[in-house]
Amino acid sequence: MFDSHTHCLRRNAIVDIDPVGKDWKLRLHKGYFYSVGIHPWNLFKATPADILMLQALAAEPQVLAIGECGLDPKIEGSESLSRNEIIEAQTTLLTFHISISERLSKPLILHIVKAYPEIIALRKSLRPAQPWIIHGFRGKPQLARELLAHGFHLSFGTKYNPASLALTPPSRLLRETDEMP
Repeated sequence: MFDSHTHCLRRNAIVDIDPVGKDWKLRLHKGYFYSVGIHPWNLFKATPADILMLQALAAEPQVLAIGECGLDPKIEGSESLSRNEIIEAQTTLLTFHISISERLSKPLILHIVKAYPEIIALRKSLRPAQPWIIHGFRGKPQLARELLAHGFHLSFGTKYNPASLALTPPSRLLRETDEMP
């Protein structure tokens, strides 16, 4: 089985890399596949150099997807900001990821926490050509049905709702470990 999202360097998987806070002397290893994106938790840590590295890595043929990116109103160190301010700032960064996804014809891997109405509205307004994958989906069947009706793909890790997994069509289903090194 192909692992659609992990943080460990291994074959038969898409290894997630986030340029924020990394020593970017890193090189992409031959024979491995990657996704690249700035995690929503890293929004306020990202530098212009991180953005440039994201763009450069995204264009590499070994990078199969853009992300993990998305919306999550709970960011450590952002207690002085309202939920709306956080989501607005994350949406700006997410829109940048979406533009890369569309330009390079690569799927988008999304980290979404307590922001499903916002991501559904964004998808409806932008009408992307590329698949949008909800990473680590644990939601109830009602939410799974709603996301599937709006064209999302669902990726299930080690913790998931079995009823949601059962109703997800194979063509929109991915499996992941989200394993950390």
